[in-house]
Amino acid sequence: MSDFNISEQTEFDDKFEIIRAKEDWQKTGAYSVRIQGMNQRYHISLREEFDEHDFGDTNYIVALYDGYPIATCRFYELDPKRVILGRLVVLPEYRNRNIGSMVVKAAEEWIKELGYKEVVIDARVEVVPFYEKRGYVRLNDTVIKSGNFDCIRMSKIL
Repeated sequence: MSDFNISEQTEFDDKFEIIRAKEDWQKTGAYSVRIQGMNQRYHISLREEFDEHDFGDTNYIVALYDGYPIATCRFYELDPKRVILGRLVVLPEYRNRNIGSMVVKAAEEWIKELGYKEVVIDARVEVVPFYEKRGYVRLNDTVIKSGNFDCIRMSKIL
């Protein structure tokens, strides 16, 4: 059963669902997507891709198609009012189908339910427009180095 209403999505059938990965076995879906979408594609080592935020109280959203993980993101507390959302990955063959937007929306709904008021993200420079379309604003134009990527810090009030 899905934790997210996908009625806005018309391209997928009932084989598509978005879940809140609460169990370890569900979180492995998030890890699988990240290994395929980032580790292999960008030659990022496992040590760089999986950091101290991949354990403990970090929350994951996982999109599944026919039971197979195809997209994910994570979030964790920055302070009692804010979280950091990151590691949004959609497998290449599923991109440009609104899945990334649905995963972000599902995360924002969960974040709001948990009582947080703001979402912060370090967006890769090339995907800043994706987040701007979803209501995120640049905190400034300073480029932050995050591993292999140049990022811009953005924020959205929920």
